[in-house]
Amino acid sequence: MNYYERAKYFRTKKRLGQNFLIDGEVISDIISYADIQPDDTIVEIGPGVGFVTEQLVKHAKQVIAIELDEEAIKELEKLNAPNLTIIHRDILKTDLSELCDGEVKVVANIPYYITSPIIAHLLGEIDDLNNKNRNKIKEIVLMVQEEVANRMVADENSSGKQYGLLTILSQFWADCKIMRTVGRRSFFPAPKVTSAIVKLNVRKEPKLKLSDYSHFRMTIKAAFAQRRKNLKNCLLNGGFPKEKVQQALKTLNLDENIRGEKLSVETFGKLSEELLK
Repeated sequence: MNYYERAKYFRTKKRLGQNFLIDGEVISDIISYADIQPDDTIVEIGPGVGFVTEQLVKHAKQVIAIELDEEAIKELEKLNAPNLTIIHRDILKTDLSELCDGEVKVVANIPYYITSPIIAHLLGEIDDLNNKNRNKIKEIVLMVQEEVANRMVADENSSGKQYGLLTILSQFWADCKIMRTVGRRSFFPAPKVTSAIVKLNVRKEPKLKLSDYSHFRMTIKAAFAQRRKNLKNCLLNGGFPKEKVQQALKTLNLDENIRGEKLSVETFGKLSEELLK
């Protein structure tokens, strides 16, 4: 199937970040990673002209495609699949809990410029313990920039500045794994970056048991606000009292000059709890 020939006749819109996946092997891998069962409902975000969609409808009980581009919707309608529902809406303004009964799996090839907001929308913030979208989702298969994928699966031992707020948000509510990288030529038009497919198995419970999740969010936000500064100064600049900061670092045996990117999620949890005392 020549996806390239089909894609080049559609006028892509740069403002929507449209890069259509035209690699049949990658599309096949996405279907495989989603592990679609006959009774599954799939929510597809950013289906574009439907190259992945037309494969999803062959495997799932129901596919709900959420697309913002009216011209793309006209192409999706040509699929004429009885188990396909097309919704013309911005995903960031969509409540997944209202779409159908039961849990869903999400497949998404999203505009890269809004990756972080979409992840936050699907999973909820760290202190959002009863997020309606997250409670609806079993798994997410997500196409993102390779750089973003590396940030999502990073840890305190990762190189550079991969480990940060996006890491903790992603891993706090999901088990994240990079399934494969995807080259630029797999898309039309070709993006300027290499991509990757990430699979997120959504948690029913947060990664850590804490007494105050909003305080934990404040702690990590402060820790990563100024990456060039050490953890102590970041916390002080974030409004935490000097005596509490010094005592917490001492109790946890943390060097005052350590940077936030060197603390594990678990250690951040302990730090937040100490700062509360």
